[in-house]
Amino acid sequence: MSKKKRIYTADYKRNAVKLSAEKGNVAKVARELGIGSQLIHRWKKEHDEFKHNSFPGHGKAKLTDEGREIARLKKELLEAKLGTEILKKAIGIFSANDSKNSDL
Repeated sequence: MSKKKRIYTADYKRNAVKLSAEKGNVAKVARELGIGSQLIHRWKKEHDEFKHNSFPGHGKAKLTDEGREIARLKKELLEAKLGTEILKKAIGIFSANDSKNSDL
């Protein structure tokens, strides 16, 4: 019989980390929650590194505030480049139509 993988919410993880900090005993909190202490240690490490950006879920990358800003700016730049390309093509189409109309 295979063991079913348990899924923990971000709130559950944050609460487990907070509880272990308050009680000062990770092993005891882990026993109370019915989980391994290594999970709480891993969650604490992630929370310490990424703060409020930790535990994003659904395979999303964990980003620092700076990483999140860089991703936002890259997306904005890509959208601006695409807009510029569309405008260049439109200018080319209108220029071609204008020269055809002037020949008439």
